[in-house]
Amino acid sequence: MITFLSIIAIGFFLGMRHATDPDHVIAVTTIVSRQNKISRAALIGMFWGVGHTLTILVVGTAIILFGAVIPTRIGLSMEFSVALMLVILGVMNVAAFMQTARSVAKVEHSAATVHTHHHSHGDYIHTHPHGHAPEAHPHSPDRTPLARMDRFFGNGAIYLQLRPLLIGIVHGLAGSAAVALLVLTTIRDPRWAIAYLLLFGIGTVAGMMLITMSIASAFTFFGRKHANFGGRLGLASGLLSLAFGLLLVYQTGIAGGLFSGSPHWTPR
Repeated sequence: MITFLSIIAIGFFLGMRHATDPDHVIAVTTIVSRQNKISRAALIGMFWGVGHTLTILVVGTAIILFGAVIPTRIGLSMEFSVALMLVILGVMNVAAFMQTARSVAKVEHSAATVHTHHHSHGDYIHTHPHGHAPEAHPHSPDRTPLARMDRFFGNGAIYLQLRPLLIGIVHGLAGSAAVALLVLTTIRDPRWAIAYLLLFGIGTVAGMMLITMSIASAFTFFGRKHANFGGRLGLASGLLSLAFGLLLVYQTGIAGGLFSGSPHWTPR
Protein backbone atom coordinates (compact mmCIF):
# COMPACT_ATOMS: atom_id res chain seq x y z
CA MET A 1 0.00 0.00 0.00
CA ILE A 2 2.84 2.36 0.86
CA THR A 3 4.52 1.59 -2.45
CA PHE A 4 1.30 2.28 -4.35
CA LEU A 5 0.76 5.61 -2.55
CA SER A 6 4.34 6.64 -3.24
CA ILE A 7 3.86 5.86 -6.95
CA ILE A 8 0.66 7.92 -7.02
CA ALA A 9 2.33 10.86 -5.25
CA ILE A 10 5.36 10.76 -7.53
CA GLY A 11 3.11 10.64 -10.59
CA PHE A 12 1.13 13.68 -9.47
CA PHE A 13 4.12 15.86 -8.63
CA LEU A 14 6.06 14.81 -11.73
CA GLY A 15 2.97 15.79 -13.72
CA MET A 16 3.04 19.25 -12.12
CA ARG A 17 6.73 19.55 -12.96
CA HIS A 18 6.05 18.37 -16.51
CA ALA A 19 3.64 21.31 -16.93
CA THR A 20 6.60 23.68 -16.51
CA ASP A 21 8.48 22.35 -19.55
CA PRO A 22 9.55 25.30 -21.75
CA ASP A 23 7.46 24.36 -24.79
CA HIS A 24 4.35 23.97 -22.62
CA VAL A 25 4.79 27.31 -20.84
CA ILE A 26 5.55 29.16 -24.07
CA ALA A 27 2.48 27.68 -25.79
CA VAL A 28 0.01 28.65 -23.06
CA THR A 29 1.63 32.06 -22.58
CA THR A 30 0.89 32.96 -26.20
CA ILE A 31 -2.78 32.14 -25.50
CA VAL A 32 -3.12 33.62 -22.01
CA SER A 33 -1.44 36.87 -23.09
CA ARG A 34 -4.70 37.62 -24.89
CA GLN A 35 -6.71 37.22 -21.69
CA ASN A 36 -6.87 39.36 -18.56
CA LYS A 37 -9.38 37.32 -16.56
CA ILE A 38 -7.97 34.76 -14.14
CA SER A 39 -11.04 32.52 -14.47
CA ARG A 40 -10.62 32.28 -18.24
CA ALA A 41 -6.90 31.66 -17.83
CA ALA A 42 -7.65 28.81 -15.41
CA LEU A 43 -10.01 27.27 -17.98
CA ILE A 44 -7.32 27.53 -20.64
CA GLY A 45 -4.86 25.73 -18.37
CA MET A 46 -7.44 23.09 -17.47
CA PHE A 47 -8.42 22.32 -21.07
CA TRP A 48 -4.78 22.28 -22.17
CA GLY A 49 -3.99 19.82 -19.37
CA VAL A 50 -7.01 17.64 -20.19
CA GLY A 51 -5.98 17.43 -23.85
CA HIS A 52 -2.43 16.56 -22.84
CA THR A 53 -3.68 13.90 -20.41
CA LEU A 54 -6.01 12.29 -22.96
CA THR A 55 -3.15 11.73 -25.37
CA ILE A 56 -0.83 10.37 -22.70
CA LEU A 57 -3.51 7.96 -21.45
CA VAL A 58 -4.37 6.65 -24.92
CA VAL A 59 -0.83 6.29 -26.23
CA GLY A 60 0.63 5.25 -22.88
CA THR A 61 -2.02 2.58 -22.28
CA ALA A 62 -1.39 1.15 -25.75
CA ILE A 63 2.33 0.91 -24.99
CA ILE A 64 1.81 -0.57 -21.52
CA LEU A 65 -0.92 -3.12 -22.35
CA PHE A 66 -0.11 -4.09 -25.92
CA GLY A 67 3.59 -3.33 -26.18
CA ALA A 68 2.98 -0.87 -29.01
CA VAL A 69 6.14 0.55 -30.54
CA ILE A 70 6.23 4.05 -32.03
CA PRO A 71 8.31 4.15 -35.23
CA THR A 72 11.12 6.69 -35.33
CA ARG A 73 9.63 8.76 -38.15
CA ILE A 74 6.22 8.93 -36.45
CA GLY A 75 7.85 9.97 -33.18
CA LEU A 76 9.73 12.74 -34.95
CA SER A 77 6.54 13.79 -36.74
CA MET A 78 4.74 14.14 -33.40
CA GLU A 79 7.49 16.41 -32.09
CA PHE A 80 7.49 18.31 -35.39
CA SER A 81 3.75 18.97 -34.95
CA VAL A 82 4.51 20.66 -31.62
CA ALA A 83 7.09 22.84 -33.37
CA LEU A 84 4.54 23.88 -36.00
CA MET A 85 1.98 24.65 -33.28
CA LEU A 86 4.46 26.95 -31.53
CA VAL A 87 5.28 28.69 -34.82
CA ILE A 88 1.58 29.24 -35.59
CA LEU A 89 0.85 30.60 -32.12
CA GLY A 90 3.86 32.89 -32.34
CA VAL A 91 2.86 34.24 -35.74
CA MET A 92 -0.68 34.91 -34.48
CA ASN A 93 0.60 36.97 -31.54
CA VAL A 94 3.10 38.93 -33.62
CA ALA A 95 0.40 39.59 -36.24
CA ALA A 96 -1.94 40.85 -33.52
CA PHE A 97 0.72 43.24 -32.23
CA MET A 98 1.46 44.54 -35.72
CA GLN A 99 -2.22 45.13 -36.34
CA THR A 100 -2.45 47.10 -33.11
CA ALA A 101 0.61 49.15 -34.08
CA ARG A 102 -0.97 50.02 -37.43
CA SER A 103 -4.18 51.00 -35.65
CA VAL A 104 -2.27 53.38 -33.39
CA ALA A 105 -0.68 55.03 -36.43
CA LYS A 106 -4.11 55.60 -38.00
CA VAL A 107 -5.65 57.29 -34.98
CA GLU A 108 -5.83 61.02 -35.65
CA HIS A 109 -8.45 62.13 -33.16
CA SER A 110 -7.77 64.47 -30.29
CA ALA A 111 -7.00 63.28 -26.77
CA ALA A 112 -10.44 64.44 -25.66
CA THR A 113 -12.17 61.77 -27.74
CA VAL A 114 -9.46 59.14 -28.00
CA HIS A 115 -8.13 57.19 -25.06
CA THR A 116 -6.43 53.89 -24.25
CA HIS A 117 -7.59 51.02 -22.06
CA HIS A 118 -8.08 47.27 -22.24
CA HIS A 119 -11.20 46.35 -24.19
CA SER A 120 -12.56 43.23 -25.82
CA HIS A 121 -13.99 42.05 -29.10
CA GLY A 122 -15.67 38.84 -27.99
CA ASP A 123 -12.96 36.96 -26.11
CA TYR A 124 -10.10 38.82 -27.79
CA ILE A 125 -8.72 41.37 -25.35
CA HIS A 126 -6.17 43.99 -26.37
CA THR A 127 -5.18 47.63 -25.97
CA HIS A 128 -4.88 50.52 -28.42
CA PRO A 129 -5.99 54.17 -28.66
CA HIS A 130 -9.65 54.40 -29.68
CA GLY A 131 -12.86 56.32 -29.24
CA HIS A 132 -16.28 54.96 -28.46
CA ALA A 133 -18.05 56.57 -31.40
CA PRO A 134 -18.47 54.04 -34.25
CA GLU A 135 -16.28 56.05 -36.60
CA ALA A 136 -13.56 56.57 -33.96
CA HIS A 137 -12.50 52.93 -33.50
CA PRO A 138 -9.50 52.20 -35.74
CA HIS A 139 -10.62 48.70 -36.73
CA SER A 140 -13.77 46.65 -37.07
CA PRO A 141 -14.57 44.27 -34.16
CA ASP A 142 -14.48 41.33 -36.54
CA ARG A 143 -10.96 42.12 -37.80
CA THR A 144 -8.88 40.45 -35.09
CA PRO A 145 -6.72 37.29 -35.40
CA LEU A 146 -9.10 35.25 -33.25
CA ALA A 147 -12.14 36.50 -35.14
CA ARG A 148 -10.58 35.35 -38.42
CA MET A 149 -9.77 31.95 -36.92
CA ASP A 150 -13.32 31.74 -35.53
CA ARG A 151 -14.77 32.37 -38.98
CA PHE A 152 -12.53 29.70 -40.46
CA PHE A 153 -13.23 26.97 -37.89
CA GLY A 154 -16.70 28.03 -36.78
CA ASN A 155 -17.83 30.11 -33.81
CA GLY A 156 -19.31 28.55 -30.71
CA ALA A 157 -18.71 27.86 -27.03
CA ILE A 158 -17.42 24.35 -27.69
CA TYR A 159 -14.92 25.49 -30.31
CA LEU A 160 -13.61 28.29 -28.08
CA GLN A 161 -12.68 25.67 -25.46
CA LEU A 162 -11.23 23.36 -28.10
CA ARG A 163 -8.35 25.73 -28.88
CA PRO A 164 -6.27 24.94 -25.76
CA LEU A 165 -7.62 21.36 -25.73
CA LEU A 166 -6.27 20.69 -29.23
CA ILE A 167 -2.94 22.32 -28.40
CA GLY A 168 -2.69 20.12 -25.30
CA ILE A 169 -3.42 17.01 -27.40
CA VAL A 170 -0.63 17.92 -29.83
CA HIS A 171 1.84 18.47 -26.98
CA GLY A 172 0.76 15.19 -25.40
CA LEU A 173 1.63 13.35 -28.62
CA ALA A 174 5.21 14.52 -28.40
CA GLY A 175 5.73 13.49 -24.77
CA SER A 176 3.46 10.48 -24.30
CA ALA A 177 5.94 7.87 -25.50
CA ALA A 178 8.70 9.07 -23.15
CA VAL A 179 6.34 9.12 -20.14
CA ALA A 180 4.97 5.64 -20.89
CA LEU A 181 8.43 4.15 -21.47
CA LEU A 182 9.61 5.61 -18.17
CA VAL A 183 6.65 3.95 -16.45
CA LEU A 184 7.43 0.60 -18.06
CA THR A 185 10.98 0.63 -16.69
CA THR A 186 9.86 1.26 -13.11
CA ILE A 187 6.34 -0.18 -12.70
CA ARG A 188 5.66 -3.75 -13.83
CA ASP A 189 2.00 -4.03 -12.83
CA PRO A 190 -0.11 -2.64 -15.74
CA ARG A 191 -2.85 -1.43 -13.37
CA TRP A 192 -0.40 0.59 -11.30
CA ALA A 193 1.27 1.88 -14.45
CA ILE A 194 -2.03 3.17 -15.85
CA ALA A 195 -2.90 4.67 -12.45
CA TYR A 196 0.47 6.44 -12.55
CA LEU A 197 -0.31 7.86 -16.01
CA LEU A 198 -3.69 9.09 -14.80
CA LEU A 199 -2.22 10.85 -11.76
CA PHE A 200 0.59 12.20 -13.91
CA GLY A 201 -2.07 13.74 -16.13
CA ILE A 202 -4.02 15.19 -13.20
CA GLY A 203 -0.81 16.72 -11.90
CA THR A 204 -0.18 18.24 -15.33
CA VAL A 205 -3.68 19.76 -15.33
CA ALA A 206 -3.16 21.23 -11.85
CA GLY A 207 0.29 22.57 -12.73
CA MET A 208 -0.88 24.16 -15.97
CA MET A 209 -3.83 25.82 -14.22
CA LEU A 210 -1.43 27.35 -11.68
CA ILE A 211 0.83 28.58 -14.49
CA THR A 212 -1.97 30.17 -16.53
CA MET A 213 -3.53 31.78 -13.46
CA SER A 214 -0.14 33.22 -12.49
CA ILE A 215 0.38 34.65 -15.98
CA ALA A 216 -3.11 36.16 -15.99
CA SER A 217 -2.55 37.64 -12.51
CA ALA A 218 0.65 39.33 -13.69
CA PHE A 219 -1.16 40.54 -16.81
CA THR A 220 -3.94 42.05 -14.68
CA PHE A 221 -1.60 43.61 -12.10
CA PHE A 222 0.87 45.22 -14.52
CA GLY A 223 -1.81 46.00 -17.09
CA ARG A 224 -3.46 48.41 -14.67
CA LYS A 225 -0.26 50.42 -14.34
CA HIS A 226 1.06 50.13 -17.88
CA ALA A 227 -1.46 50.45 -20.69
CA ASN A 228 0.85 48.82 -23.26
CA PHE A 229 1.86 45.89 -21.06
CA GLY A 230 -0.61 43.50 -22.69
CA GLY A 231 0.56 44.25 -26.20
CA ARG A 232 4.22 43.97 -25.24
CA LEU A 233 3.64 40.70 -23.42
CA GLY A 234 1.82 39.35 -26.46
CA LEU A 235 4.66 40.40 -28.76
CA ALA A 236 7.34 38.98 -26.45
CA SER A 237 5.55 35.65 -26.03
CA GLY A 238 4.87 35.52 -29.77
CA LEU A 239 8.51 36.10 -30.70
CA LEU A 240 9.65 33.56 -28.09
CA SER A 241 7.14 31.00 -29.34
CA LEU A 242 8.19 31.61 -32.94
CA ALA A 243 11.92 31.30 -32.12
CA PHE A 244 11.47 28.18 -30.00
CA GLY A 245 9.20 26.62 -32.62
CA LEU A 246 11.74 27.24 -35.39
CA LEU A 247 14.45 25.72 -33.18
CA LEU A 248 12.33 22.59 -32.72
CA VAL A 249 11.68 22.51 -36.48
CA TYR A 250 15.46 22.41 -37.03
CA GLN A 251 16.05 19.82 -34.29
CA THR A 252 13.38 17.42 -35.55
CA GLY A 253 13.42 18.09 -39.28
CA ILE A 254 17.14 18.58 -39.89
CA ALA A 255 19.15 17.35 -36.90
CA GLY A 256 16.69 14.52 -36.17
CA GLY A 257 16.58 13.48 -39.81
CA LEU A 258 12.81 13.68 -40.33
CA PHE A 259 13.36 15.11 -43.82
CA SER A 260 16.22 12.76 -44.63
CA GLY A 261 16.55 9.05 -45.24
CA SER A 262 18.11 8.30 -41.84
CA PRO A 263 15.90 9.60 -39.03
CA HIS A 264 16.92 9.04 -35.41
CA TRP A 265 14.72 9.75 -32.38
CA THR A 266 14.92 9.17 -28.66
CA PRO A 267 11.69 9.78 -26.66
CA ARG A 268 12.19 12.51 -24.08
